[in-house]
Amino acid sequence: MCEHHHEVSSENEKRTLTVIIFTVVAMFAEIAYGYFTNSMALLADGYHMGTHALALGLTYAAYVLTRKLAGSDLFINGTEKIGTLTAYTSSLFLGLTGIWIIIEAFQRFINPLDIKFNEAILVAIIGLVVNAVCIFIMEGRHEAHHHHNEEKVDAHSEDYNFKAAYYHILADALTSILAIGALVVGKYFHVVYLDSLIGILGGILILRWASGLLKNTVKILVDMKS
Repeated sequence: MCEHHHEVSSENEKRTLTVIIFTVVAMFAEIAYGYFTNSMALLADGYHMGTHALALGLTYAAYVLTRKLAGSDLFINGTEKIGTLTAYTSSLFLGLTGIWIIIEAFQRFINPLDIKFNEAILVAIIGLVVNAVCIFIMEGRHEAHHHHNEEKVDAHSEDYNFKAAYYHILADALTSILAIGALVVGKYFHVVYLDSLIGILGGILILRWASGLLKNTVKILVDMKS
């Protein structure tokens, strides 16, 4: 059983590293072109993807630490909560980013800039494709872990670290879709302010998701009853 758990964690670690590479490349592309095209929705998507790159990096670091400290006697109850602590930390960064996006989008709403819609839409679509690939990669591990849990239900073996990273990617895909929608409407219906409004909406969604993750991880860390 321990050997299978180690195998699952090792597979999660490999998949997480693969997703990090895809996410970082897309993040730099979206942020660079977001500034070039003056699109707040695209910038919001890029910086949002940046928070996920950070969260995934923390997730990967947690797997490495858990693997290296597996035989250590430094922990009273083992190393299971390292992943939960990682999810808690990533939720804090996610919340701060959500606040920054709302402030930046509000400033763009007051002082709108010309948007190069064609370039912005293209890069946003590329970002969404990258998100879809990442979801596919993580979904394979998510399904495999789900089937294993059907055979033997054990809440203590639940990989909260991987689950947090998985939902980060799902949230990022949603933000990409919102960005594309705002840019398309802005281009064909000339509703430029919608780009800023979508940026604000994206920031609010990030804050709500961050608060939910924060609450759940705190409960686990302090051993609070459900």
